[in-house]
Amino acid sequence: MSFNGPEFVLAIIAISTFGWVISSWIRARHGYPVENEWGGTVSASGPDADRRIALLISENERQAGQISRLEERIAVLERIATDPAERTAREIDALR
Repeated sequence: MSFNGPEFVLAIIAISTFGWVISSWIRARHGYPVENEWGGTVSASGPDADRRIALLISENERQAGQISRLEERIAVLERIATDPAERTAREIDALR
């Protein structure tokens, strides 16, 4: 194979272009923003993308609330574990 001819340069250009097209296609298919040739990004937005964002926001809020409730429960358990036995027994009985 000769690396001196114009075919080698054209082959490198073709491979690079093909790779860029495939990469852009995969990114667009999975919802990632696509970069243009000047470094800017183009993102697909539509009713499906907006709905997905809204669902993710609501799920994030639900999980944040759940985490705060679990943190409160852990704080109660830590307090019970570190308090004297007599007071702890009264609190456990009060919780029943």
